[in-house]
Amino acid sequence: MKSMRQLTAIIEREDNGYVALCPELDIASQGDTVETARTNLVEALELFFESADPTEVARRLHSEVFVTRVEVAVG
Repeated sequence: MKSMRQLTAIIEREDNGYVALCPELDIASQGDTVETARTNLVEALELFFESADPTEVARRLHSEVFVTRVEVAVG
């Protein structure tokens, strides 16, 4: 039986499509729509967990990721 894990997905527009990034593992994917980019990221993450050695998962996994906004002076 497979276990489930919650991870972060950051999706942003890039040119004519979208890029989805999982910062916990530094894995990214893309798609023509937000939903396609999200679905492709889930697939990429599942393939990673299926094929990666447990030591690689442990080495790449960042257990604490904080997503926030900051204000900076420009110009």
